[in-house]
Amino acid sequence: MATSKNLQPNSLWQLFLIFLKLGLSSFGGPVAHIAYFRDEFVTRRQWLTERSYADLVALCQFLPGPASSQVGLAVGLSRGGYQGALAAWLGFTFPSALALILFAMSLSSLDSSAMVGVIHGLKIVAVAVVAQAVWAMAKNLCPDRARLTIMAITSSIVLLIPSPLIQLLTIIVAGLVGVVLFRVNDTGSPESLAINISFRAGKIALSLFFILLIGLPLLVQLFPNQSQLVVIDIFYRAGALVFGGGHVVLPLLQSEVVPAALIGNDTFLAGYGAAQAVPGPLFTFAAFIGASLESMPVWQGALLSLIAIFLPSFLLVIGVLPFWHKVQNNNKMRSALLAINAAVVGLLLAALYNPVWTSTIQQTEDFVLGLIAFSMLMFWRCPPWLVVILCGTAGWVLTLV
Repeated sequence: MATSKNLQPNSLWQLFLIFLKLGLSSFGGPVAHIAYFRDEFVTRRQWLTERSYADLVALCQFLPGPASSQVGLAVGLSRGGYQGALAAWLGFTFPSALALILFAMSLSSLDSSAMVGVIHGLKIVAVAVVAQAVWAMAKNLCPDRARLTIMAITSSIVLLIPSPLIQLLTIIVAGLVGVVLFRVNDTGSPESLAINISFRAGKIALSLFFILLIGLPLLVQLFPNQSQLVVIDIFYRAGALVFGGGHVVLPLLQSEVVPAALIGNDTFLAGYGAAQAVPGPLFTFAAFIGASLESMPVWQGALLSLIAIFLPSFLLVIGVLPFWHKVQNNNKMRSALLAINAAVVGLLLAALYNPVWTSTIQQTEDFVLGLIAFSMLMFWRCPPWLVVILCGTAGWVLTLV
């Protein structure tokens, strides 16, 4: 891990504030979040090298759940242990969760069309942020023809066959190809997060993950009238079994809560749209659903749902990281990671086109605004929060013209 040239956070409060800033400004979904994190922790603070960050992203792509939030949890663990992970999660999650809870409470009185222009401008920021990250990561992680080819093939496959399972398979195949193509020198050691988690703690976390995954449905069968238990089970399974992040979990939750009459379909769709507009992780949509439940008070339902859907991520990150560090010391795994990192860049490139570009750049003005935002980030080194504000304002102005 690289040594920070900036002042390292001396308190959990400072760590919380760093992630709170990201939670307030990280628009655009999980791919954009990974790009925002890279700018913050690799480029600005230099807490991680490009390679160690890519390794961490690759690991989180393997795990079910929200990859960007899991990256944030791992960074928090490295800076402040378990409390650091909690501070990072609270900072990154709080803004969007609170916004969606308030939206649920005032749904009947809001005019959703009023913010269309601002939201579109914020989506254009995401295009620029992801493009910047793909450019920089490709430059560092795909320095030769072999890895550029792996990047291009991965991107082509996941675009032609859009499926979370295909994404996972391409990463696995890339790793196998890397073992064959690349040779790692025995000298030196891989760059990794400095996380002090024992193997015992990792085993306990993984055991608890599977105990809850198996045990909660059984408890619901035994106590079907316990509404809190039903909610915890639904959201824990969603967080534990979904590959592909927030864009996949939203329709999955619809199939769980709407047929069960926990909330109405119109309410669900209104929240679905709002979740696309707020910064931070899409998994905070769980807070909207929880706040909309008629079976329990607003804040109780929101907090239960939110904690339940993110709990698997905590357990998986804590459970896997100790073993991941050991695996990284294996030369074959290090060879595989060279190709896996190239494949991750390919996944980001594919996501830059679909859904980030295709759902956002719809006319000439959009392209021009995106080009300006990209130039501000890439060449003028403007802070992302400033670009977010300017593009949101520009999107609003364009609706008035």
